[in-house]
Amino acid sequence: MPFVDLRTTVPVPADRREALKTAFGQAITTLHKTESYLMVAIQDSCDLWLGGRKLDKGAYIAVSLYGGAAPADYDKMTGQLCRILSDQLGIPAQAVYVTYHPVSDWGWNGQNF
Repeated sequence: MPFVDLRTTVPVPADRREALKTAFGQAITTLHKTESYLMVAIQDSCDLWLGGRKLDKGAYIAVSLYGGAAPADYDKMTGQLCRILSDQLGIPAQAVYVTYHPVSDWGWNGQNF
């Protein structure tokens, strides 16, 4: 039950959205989750500031997941997400924030897990 919520300063055309969705689906296995329940949101052309400076190329990713993962898995996932954004959108790692949100109560299909 993972959810990857991406906000980025750059425009993301349809083909890149598909590529990002696919890459996130592969990366989510790092947190011992599968793509079969992965939900992805992509908000592009957002205004983001870091250290008081407006970013030309930057991103914020929030990863929510049912349960949690080990700190080493989160660390590996952060590296993968930064590589994905660099490869797909040209966003440098130093302009990316990633947060993780383990959730104990998660609902789907009219009920909770």
